[in-house]
Amino acid sequence: MPTLTAARNAVGLTFFLNGLVFASWVSRIPEVRSSFDLTNGQLGLVLLAIALGSVLALPTTGAAINALGTVRIVRLGAAAATIGMAAAALGLGHVLPLTVAGLFVYGLGIGVWDVAMNVEGAEVERGLRRTIMPRFHAGFSGGTVVGALGGALLIELDVPAVAHLVGVVLVAIVLVWRTSPSFLPVAERHEQTASSAARAWLEPRTLLIGVMVLALAMTEGTANDWLAVALVDGHDVSHAVGVAGFAVFVLAMTAGRFAGTGLIDRFGRVVVLWGTMALAGAGVLLIVLADQPALVVVGIVLWGVGASLGFPVGMSAAADDPVRAASRVSVVSTIGYAAFLAGPPLLGFVGDEVGTLKALLVVAVLLMPAALVVPAAREQRVTESARVG
Repeated sequence: MPTLTAARNAVGLTFFLNGLVFASWVSRIPEVRSSFDLTNGQLGLVLLAIALGSVLALPTTGAAINALGTVRIVRLGAAAATIGMAAAALGLGHVLPLTVAGLFVYGLGIGVWDVAMNVEGAEVERGLRRTIMPRFHAGFSGGTVVGALGGALLIELDVPAVAHLVGVVLVAIVLVWRTSPSFLPVAERHEQTASSAARAWLEPRTLLIGVMVLALAMTEGTANDWLAVALVDGHDVSHAVGVAGFAVFVLAMTAGRFAGTGLIDRFGRVVVLWGTMALAGAGVLLIVLADQPALVVVGIVLWGVGASLGFPVGMSAAADDPVRAASRVSVVSTIGYAAFLAGPPLLGFVGDEVGTLKALLVVAVLLMPAALVVPAAREQRVTESARVG
C-alpha cells in the first residue's frame, strides 16, 4: 500500500507537471496569433478547442475513476495531452487544422488529468486532516511559473515551438508514469458506494459550487489566455515582456496558494474567498486603467493572488464527502471548465470591439454576482451514516 507521504509527493509533482505543460503552451499563444495572422476573435476560436475537448471528457471522468482508479486515469490523461500537444506544435505556423485538432486532443487529456489529480489530492487532504489542496494547486502554479519563464527564455533564444513543446510533454509523461503508482487507491476504496455522476448533477450544493468555480476559473483562465496578449496590445510591450507579465501573475498565484492554506484553516473558506475575489477585481482594474508600469505590475500581482484559491477550494468543497468525491469533482470541474469553453471566444470578440486590454474588465464584472454563491463552499462535516446512506 502506498504511504500518505509518498502519495502527497506524487500528487504534488503531478500538479506541477500539469502546470508546466499548460504554461509552456500559453507562452506560445502570441506566436499562434502572429504565425497564422489571426484576429483576437479567431484566436479565441482556436483556443476554444482546448476547452471543448476538456468539457467533453469531464462528465464521464468521475465514473472512469470509480471503475479504473486514479492511477490509470491520470496516465491516460497525460498520454492524450502529450499526443495532442505534439500535434498542435507540429502544425504551428503551417497547418492550422492540425494545430486545432491537436489542441482538442490536448484538452481531452488535460481535463481527465485534472479531475484525477484533484480527486487524489482530496483523498490525501482527508488523510492529513488539514487543508492542503491549495498547496497542490500551488504546485500547479509553480509549474506554470517554470513553464512561463522557460517559454520566455526559449522564445528569446529563437528555439522552435516544436522542440520546446514536444520536449516538455515528453518529460511530463515519463514522470507522471513513474510517480502515479504512489497514489492512494481512491476508487477501489469507494467503488461500491460511490454515487453516480447523474445523481451529483441534481445536488443543489454541488451545482452552486460549480457556478462559483465557473466564475473563478474564468478569473484565472482569462489571465492564462489573454494577459500576455493584452500587455502586448494595450501597453505596447514586447512578446517576451508580455510572457514575463504572465509569469508574474502565476508567481503571485503560487504565493497566494501557499499562504491560503493557513488562512482557510483559520478563517474558513467563505471569508477567504470573498477577500481574494476583491483583490482580483482591484487587480484587473489597475491593469486596465493604470498608465504607470509599476501600477500595472501591482495589478498583475493582485489579480494573481486574487485568482489563487477559487479552483482549489471548489475542488475541496466538492470532495467533502469521500464516497461521492469523484462524481462531484467531475461535475464541478465540468461546470468550471465551461469558463475555458466560453472565455476565449468571449474575450476575443469583446477584444475585437473595445481592445484586448479593456476586454479584461469582463472578469471584474463577473466577480460581483459570483460572490453571492460563495457560501455554498462552506465546510461540511460528513458523518459515517451519511457516507453509507
